[in-house]
Amino acid sequence: MNIFSLISQASKNNTKQLAVLIDPDKSGGKGIKKTIDICDVSGVDYIFAGGSLIKSNSFDDCILQIKALCNIPIVLFPGSVMQLSPHADALLFLSLISGRNPEMLIGNHVIAAPHVKNAGLEVIPAGYILVESGKLTSVVYMSNTTPIPNDKTDIAICTAMAGEMLGHKLIYMDAGSGAQKSISNDMVRQVKANISIPLVVGGGIRDAKTAEGLWEAGADILVLGNIAENKPEIIKEIGSLIM
Repeated sequence: MNIFSLISQASKNNTKQLAVLIDPDKSGGKGIKKTIDICDVSGVDYIFAGGSLIKSNSFDDCILQIKALCNIPIVLFPGSVMQLSPHADALLFLSLISGRNPEMLIGNHVIAAPHVKNAGLEVIPAGYILVESGKLTSVVYMSNTTPIPNDKTDIAICTAMAGEMLGHKLIYMDAGSGAQKSISNDMVRQVKANISIPLVVGGGIRDAKTAEGLWEAGADILVLGNIAENKPEIIKEIGSLIM
């Protein structure tokens, strides 16, 4: 199963997709089972796994637990080079193209490359763009980068275009974990109009209305994070929009 082929074909067919982000530090036991069970009946296409900072040693165990609970493809969304598991189906090889921190652009990738290759994972090069969300999010703090202001659509467009020209296979725009507001529909619409690769959007999506607006604006995949942990029933509500 080639995950990028699934993403790419869905994008070409204008088939909207949904992913739920699981943070191994915040999941476990009955909590993760409830979330995964809801994902399984709600049309969720992918489980993303990862976090800006993971304190426990349960990353690999979390991936195995998810695989035991469902057949939904698991895509690693690593916040560090330590967040690898050969049991996942694919890895988003994220380059933080909205920032100017060389470690997030290429440094960590050099360190991770041999381990990724040995894990045998499908690698999906992704241009990662952080957009200001109204608060200092974990990923902004940990990456030591400045997000694109939420009203600077022209910068977002040019950054996404550059990411595609550099060879990234998809663009991931993120307002970050715990974002006060999602990326605007207008920014998503204009970025999508200027690239020809799939567009993933996450952060600040707390209700079906917001999700519907972002899908209509051009997002190919929406990612639910904190809201899926705190209010897992919202997964079913948003999933019903595309089932």
